[in-house]
Amino acid sequence: MPAIITDAQTNEVLMLAYMNEESYAKTVETNQTWFYSRSRQELWHKGATSGHTQAVKRIDIDCDRDTLLIRVVQTGAACHTGERSCFFQKVKEVDADA
Repeated sequence: MPAIITDAQTNEVLMLAYMNEESYAKTVETNQTWFYSRSRQELWHKGATSGHTQAVKRIDIDCDRDTLLIRVVQTGAACHTGERSCFFQKVKEVDADA
């Protein structure tokens, strides 16, 4: 299931990752984000190697019950590139006056 991770205070979107039942259960149990790598087919704990952890403050599910919204307190960068958010590459910006 896709999980959208946002900053609990600013609502900034930090990243998108995937969870399965086991990673969701570990997230609820530890109040730290755990994800499922679809390519490696294994669980991973956000910050296990980088130290850039995510303390879970709230978990919501969408109306179709197929996407999670997880609000966190981010320590360090959310993105593996070192950026605070994985969404730092602008593709298009529309001028509000256009």
